[in-house]
Amino acid sequence: MAKKKIMYECMACGYESPKWLGKCPNCGAWNQMEEQLAELSGTQSSLKVQLTTSKRASQGQARQLHEIQYVNEARTQTGFQEFDRVLGGGVVSGSMVLIGGDPGIGKSTLLLQVSIQLANQGQKILYVSGEESLAQIKMRAERLSLHGSDFYLLAETDLQAIANEMSRLEPDMVVIDSIQTMSVPEHTGVAGSVGQLREATNILMRMAKDNQIAIFIVGHVTKEGNIAGPRMLEHMVDTVLYFEGERHNRFRLLRAVKNRFGSTNELGVFEMMDVGLKEVLNPSELFLEERLTGATGSTVVASIEGSRTILAEVQSLMTPTAFGNAKRTASGIEYQRISLLLAVMEKHCHLLVQNQDAFFKTAGGVKLDEPAIDLAIAVSIASSYWNKATRVDDCFIGEIGLTGEIRRVSQINERIKEADKLGFKRVFIPKNNYTSIEDGFNIEVIPVATIQQAVKLIFN
Repeated sequence: MAKKKIMYECMACGYESPKWLGKCPNCGAWNQMEEQLAELSGTQSSLKVQLTTSKRASQGQARQLHEIQYVNEARTQTGFQEFDRVLGGGVVSGSMVLIGGDPGIGKSTLLLQVSIQLANQGQKILYVSGEESLAQIKMRAERLSLHGSDFYLLAETDLQAIANEMSRLEPDMVVIDSIQTMSVPEHTGVAGSVGQLREATNILMRMAKDNQIAIFIVGHVTKEGNIAGPRMLEHMVDTVLYFEGERHNRFRLLRAVKNRFGSTNELGVFEMMDVGLKEVLNPSELFLEERLTGATGSTVVASIEGSRTILAEVQSLMTPTAFGNAKRTASGIEYQRISLLLAVMEKHCHLLVQNQDAFFKTAGGVKLDEPAIDLAIAVSIASSYWNKATRVDDCFIGEIGLTGEIRRVSQINERIKEADKLGFKRVFIPKNNYTSIEDGFNIEVIPVATIQQAVKLIFN
């Protein structure tokens, strides 16, 4: 019989201590130490050994690089172009994908649609739910009009029982909803604790690699928006996706923050409908469809998200403050970027913004964080401050430095091409990018070197 003693484990980072501490010495979190049972002797858990029923022999010796034969396996297309784009072109066999997002944002709905779509293509899918009953999943599938022949459902939280079903069915893809509800029977701690999360993820990762099974796991998020559990959870998996969007907005954004098989800047756009999630193949038109003609403080920017160009509307509102300190609010744009551009506009364009409340927003709930959006934000500030509208067919591209210069941006031809395709008549770009643009555009390209020059051309 193994002897046991009490250990205290930090729920934020996994740090262990023999005594309780108010503040974790590793990550600095307060009141996160919880009591756990630790084994002093005895054999290790045999669950890992039971789970590794590998389809291929493991190599126990090191080999030289030129001796290794690389097989470029084809990706499995899911039928959702936006989902495949974010994954890097499709589902890779043996990969492990973590999807996080706010409650009710549509994570389970997205994976259910993708799973049944793959099942209809001849793939064997196992959908494991630790939060819903089989009847609830069936009811959602009927509401979404989804039907799959080779699609299996399992309501279970015991990882040993899940492993037995995986060995019996030998599926091509497994969905775990969610990882916080899974538990390893021979490991101490309750489901969702740091130790259980670490152990369950490690076991699922070995199963995915050894048996060439694509595993998708759903992760809960904290109030700060990060995936709950130790940070090591994101390091262990191959791909980390965040499903974002406002609860009262019909648009949903699937963003990759880590991807070993593709770009980490890809963005997929979905629209939440009564019949489930519908992919948006041309998000620029939807983001701009409700833009008003003659509105002040409104500009359009061509932003690069991974391999796609998105035209998004940036809105600014400058109003005199009624209090001593001016208020600054931003939605979809970094607050630090807003503060920097307000200082640049006050220094170089003589805008007195110290006594102005400033509010910024991106239409459609899209988040813009690349430097090329600076010029559009600066022009929207001037437009709202002077109460002068910009032309509705103008587009703005450029990064602004602290001295007021407009700096070069990447992929300028792709940005101009997207603006030209949607019918814009003029596009303002950095002067240093002007020599590298291609011929054949029907849009007027106007190079600008400084923010003062840009404001003078736009507002006469």
